[in-house]
This record gives sequence, structure tokens and C-alpha cells, in this order.
Amino acid sequence: MKDFWAFRTMVTPILIQVFFWLGVLTCLTVGLIYIGFGVHFDYTKNIYKGLFFIILGPLFVRVYCEVLIVFFRINETLTEIKHSLEERRQQQAPGA
Repeated sequence: MKDFWAFRTMVTPILIQVFFWLGVLTCLTVGLIYIGFGVHFDYTKNIYKGLFFIILGPLFVRVYCEVLIVFFRINETLTEIKHSLEERRQQQAPGA
């Protein structure tokens, strides 16, 4: 909990995952609405838009979320490198 209040633990990666699932649900809902209107009003263009949203929408949301998460993975990796370098310095300092 101490790391959370000191902003050493990131909350945003979890929020990004929630955003991803909300984005997928939104894409599926919008796609089904477009298809429904297309079928009901005999408008083929809306059916294709609906299929586009259902198939490619979640893919675009996934790529966007992955790009955002990459920044946090870079931060985690740099933090791990920092901690390992600090441990090496502490191990070398008493013997030097």
C-alpha cells in the first residue's frame, strides 16, 4: 500500500485493460446496431459498416491499448534495471 501512495505502483495498466474490454463491448454493440439497421431498412452499406466494427474494431482497440501498455512495461523494466544496479553497488561497496 505504501508503494501505491508513493506512486511506485502503477494503476493505469489495470485501467487500460478495463478500457480494452469496454472498447470491445462498444465495438460489438455498435456493429450489431449497424447490422440491425442495415437489415431492417435494407441498407447494405450499414451491414458492411457493422461487420467492419465487429471484426476490425476490437483489433484497433487492442493495438491502441498495447501501445499504451508498452510505456508502462518500459518503466517496469527500467525500474528493475535500476534496482539490480543498486544491489550490485551495495554488494561491491563493502568489499572495495
